[in-house]
Amino acid sequence: MNLTPVDAHIGETVSLAFVLIKTLPAREREVYIALSQLPEIVEVHALYGEFDLLVMLNTVDTENLTKVLLLRLRQIEGVRDTQTMIAVDY
Repeated sequence: MNLTPVDAHIGETVSLAFVLIKTLPAREREVYIALSQLPEIVEVHALYGEFDLLVMLNTVDTENLTKVLLLRLRQIEGVRDTQTMIAVDY
């Protein structure tokens, strides 16, 4: 599911991150739907393999990224484990 990314204001940085998510058994769809409703989520993908879901999220800075990860994404019922990768520019 593709959602509209967060628009950065002039002079603000944007933190782009990818999060791999493991869910509790049989909770993948429920977590997928909950993630799709978060405004910071740009994309959500279901996966086969070690992880169940992959999300791409955008925030205006790393402080907000931390808040989204700790206070929203990881609090979704059914999320068991996450691995976050923050994108950087060269």
